[in-house]
Amino acid sequence: MSIIAAFMVPHPPLIVPEVGRGGEDQIKITSDSYAKIADEIARLEPETIIISSPHSIMYADYFHISPGKKASGDLGNFRASQVSFDEEYDTELVDEIVRIADRNAFDAGTLGEKDKRLDHGTMVPLYFIRKKYKKGKIIRLGLSGLPLTDHYRFGQMIKQAVERVGRKAVFVASGDLSHKLKESGPYGFAPEGPQYDERIMDVCGRAAFDELFDFDESFCDKAAECGHRSFVIMAGALDGLNVETHVYSHQDVTGVGYGICSFHVKGEDKDRHFLEKHLKKQEMKLTEQKNASDIYVRLARNTIEKYISQGIIPDVPDDLPKELLKNRAGAFVSIHEHGRLRGCIGTILATKECIAKEIIDNAISASTKDPRFDPITKDELDWLEINVDILSEPEDIDSKDELDVKRYGVIVSNRYKRGLLLPDLDGIDTVDEQIAIAKKKAGISDNEDYSLQRFEVTRHY
Repeated sequence: MSIIAAFMVPHPPLIVPEVGRGGEDQIKITSDSYAKIADEIARLEPETIIISSPHSIMYADYFHISPGKKASGDLGNFRASQVSFDEEYDTELVDEIVRIADRNAFDAGTLGEKDKRLDHGTMVPLYFIRKKYKKGKIIRLGLSGLPLTDHYRFGQMIKQAVERVGRKAVFVASGDLSHKLKESGPYGFAPEGPQYDERIMDVCGRAAFDELFDFDESFCDKAAECGHRSFVIMAGALDGLNVETHVYSHQDVTGVGYGICSFHVKGEDKDRHFLEKHLKKQEMKLTEQKNASDIYVRLARNTIEKYISQGIIPDVPDDLPKELLKNRAGAFVSIHEHGRLRGCIGTILATKECIAKEIIDNAISASTKDPRFDPITKDELDWLEINVDILSEPEDIDSKDELDVKRYGVIVSNRYKRGLLLPDLDGIDTVDEQIAIAKKKAGISDNEDYSLQRFEVTRHY
């Protein structure tokens, strides 16, 4: 057997009458759709219900699978402790997922759970499902801070495990859409909010799962979406399968998006291996970028590749332009992989005798010493996007009015504490955001004084 169907569902506690106390009437369309999804699951009679939840245990670099034989929970946090659940985990399937992840050196498993109680991202779907279908064990999956490509891979491994164990399973991807759809909503409004909802409902309505990779991280952050990574895991679990799609509903009346879709498996389809297609497209794009890179970026890339693959710190090439060999300046090397930051280290002022050595030293640091990330490995080298910023001398300024997020980077200082943010970064649209992030990096609290400096950069790609 295999995964026979998947469902994209929201998880607002409000939708549970014991929580909503009448407030659930405003999202009755979503409630009615949920009941239909529950009917579908009951007709399918799955042995296992796999639920991915944004509110389960989440780590930056690890996919958590809930361990143990059983789990319980209630909606007491939402003043409805009488709504409770006692669920049995499919331990055989969990063990197989973990074995597959281990064999692939993939960061997923059952480690690190402190609170074993079910989260509301799991319980809200179960509230509707258990009204219609009492059978079937569950598996609870967390998301991670890893790239979307890894979320899809995780889904592929789940699919493989289901097939190996011979389980008849359904996948429930729990996740709200944007939280910024209305000024009157709990999180306010951002133009990216309705844009996200429109796009995700279109993509899922067509089961065009390859397009899930095209949602830029900064766009998703501005939209304050909740379930995107959950939906990508679901897509991976349906890899290579033909699905019949039905869009039940979309609502935004509370300022948060609630979308419900079903995907019923109709057989295999060799044209629906979307990660494979995405990586081929990325490979072509990166090849073009590498061929078009200027000498600054080629020097950084050559340094990273030699140091990671051979442990060699390259000498400064003799044939570099004079400005790299004679001039001195601070430099930052930034590395991205699959659309996410993978390392960024630099110097505000020159610390080496020339820009070339500044780039070489910072390229090694960015790829191996950024404390936010593990060192880059050999198998990542082909997927790196690299850029180099050469900094002007910082200048003191008296007010944030002298800043421009597109033109100037900022340095925020308080005695020995100092934080820097480069200009023209994705997702940073205002000076206040720029200063706030720089203060956070420096460890400067809101009640501490600080001074400002600005600088310009020449960005090389």
